[in-house]
Amino acid sequence: MSPTSRPPFRVGLIGYGLAGSAFHAPLIATTPGLQLDAVVTANPDRRAQLREEHPGARAVDTPEQLLADPGALDLIVIASPNRTHVPLARAALEAGLATVVDKPLAATAAEARELCELAEARQMLLSVFQNRRWDGDFLTARRLVEEGALGRVHRFESRFERFRPKPKAGWRELADPAEVGGTLYDLGSHLVDQALTLFGPVESVYAEIDVRRDGAVVDDDAFLALTHAGGTRSHLWTSAITPLAGPRLRVLGDRAGYVKSGMDPQEGDLRAGHRPGGDRPWGAEDPAQYGLLGTDESAVRTPTDPGDYPAYYAGIATALATGTPPPVDPRDAVATLAVLEAARTCAATGNAVRLG
Repeated sequence: MSPTSRPPFRVGLIGYGLAGSAFHAPLIATTPGLQLDAVVTANPDRRAQLREEHPGARAVDTPEQLLADPGALDLIVIASPNRTHVPLARAALEAGLATVVDKPLAATAAEARELCELAEARQMLLSVFQNRRWDGDFLTARRLVEEGALGRVHRFESRFERFRPKPKAGWRELADPAEVGGTLYDLGSHLVDQALTLFGPVESVYAEIDVRRDGAVVDDDAFLALTHAGGTRSHLWTSAITPLAGPRLRVLGDRAGYVKSGMDPQEGDLRAGHRPGGDRPWGAEDPAQYGLLGTDESAVRTPTDPGDYPAYYAGIATALATGTPPPVDPRDAVATLAVLEAARTCAATGNAVRLG
């Protein structure tokens, strides 16, 4: 049976909070070859939301109930709180199910490595949802780097900054390390993944990690300086206490630079209920938000490549159908977590940490 003629792969989604309802469910439901079959949520309000948004999907009370009949599914997607990622991924893989885990894959590089080894031993697909590899600004920067339009890149700057001066209730603000809360492992996971995707392995990590807001008990402001093996330096910021955000991206080479402000529109569109394949181009950015390419004397507005979050689950469907690698290698998450762990060590000791 060809990949195009086989029945869709049945997907079980664990979690219907923000990640599950706004990102995973709509992207799964609009991907050819995938079918959102079941969603784990015991919350009555979220069940009602599920019935309205995905009436063809069944609600399940617990992950244990979902995994009790692994033959009814082809793929498990884990979009539950971070502390559950490792045990649920292990249970899904041991049940013989391909597995996608929202970032971060684990709390530590060692735990992530163990999951990779389990998936490899069982010859099961394991992947991490790193959707921001498909942000339009990052796709544009990656293309410019690969085309050589910037020359030899010596510095990459990237920011995910917000202004939320009062901590919000929820597990991300809890002090227990098992919750894997704080901005470093949340948005920092994206920043480090993007830097490694562009410029490869890291040799040295310096970091400043702080708790700035009154009442906060987890990190809410962080800066990382990475030295890549190829010589490029990445400067990364993530913060919940930034009243005026800096440029989203600045990439500096010996021929030209690229600077871009503003956020990719896909998250806002998904949270507002828009879906890929609708009546307007997906991932297209307002031209007023285009970045600048060139030098101070010759910079020109450069169209942003369309963002493409749907590409992730399209890649998952292809991997399931053909046995080819998934769109995000889980070993990439091990490398990202090693950098984040080194950042914590540096912030605690004041000394840069060498890797490798």
